[in-house]
Amino acid sequence: MEFISYKENGKIGTITLQNDKQRNALSLPLIQELDHLLKKIGTEKNVNVLIFEAEGKVFSSGHNLREVANQPQQDVLHLFQECAKMMRTLRDIPQITIAKVHGIATAAGCQLVAACDLAVASERAQFATPGAHIGLFCSTPAVFVSRNVGRKKAAEMLFTGDFITADDALLHGLVNKVVPHEELEQATEELAQSVARHSLAVLNIGKNQFYQQLQMEDFQALNYSSEVISLNSSHPDAIEGISAFLEKRQPEWSDRSNIEMDKVK
Repeated sequence: MEFISYKENGKIGTITLQNDKQRNALSLPLIQELDHLLKKIGTEKNVNVLIFEAEGKVFSSGHNLREVANQPQQDVLHLFQECAKMMRTLRDIPQITIAKVHGIATAAGCQLVAACDLAVASERAQFATPGAHIGLFCSTPAVFVSRNVGRKKAAEMLFTGDFITADDALLHGLVNKVVPHEELEQATEELAQSVARHSLAVLNIGKNQFYQQLQMEDFQALNYSSEVISLNSSHPDAIEGISAFLEKRQPEWSDRSNIEMDKVK
């Protein structure tokens, strides 16, 4: 891989953006590399959690504008469709994803943070959707940002294009926690471990259920979720987990096997 690297440590995988010369821009080659890797990780199921981090001073500056400027509309559409496909893969894989944000995350870089399930930020991190400054409104980043941040704050970010601090990002729901810069590694690892200890099969059920029900009316969501939890109750990991709880012992998960979970998606 040219623009990203990947390593596994136990049940935690780490994807590192390695395009510091271009401020870790989400170029088309990087997007395609990332999509291919995510599909591989999702299929192999070696890890339960994926951490996204980046080398250099910037987490990600968003799309490479050289791939947009004066390009045919069909080429630009292809770029954004490939990014959308990668974001769909990010959502569809069973692993829980954590953005580890050490610096600036703008435009599609901010979108990547918002698209991850969880996010930990250094106090030095800053976030923006600055497209209005250059006449290219951040329409695609707006999708995930507006599903993390309240409507008024999302509108402020999009219409001003100005940076918000890590503390503002925490206050308005874009990240889960903000820590001193030197504690970012440890805090992200602790959050990842607290998720990775669980059954991947059950995390997969929960991830699908969580995002599906968000788009439903309250009682439609409750009816759907009742069906999901009923199906979940007969899964071997639910049977084992409940037994372990009642017997006051640690559960032994079976999620490392390729158990088919399509019925509860």
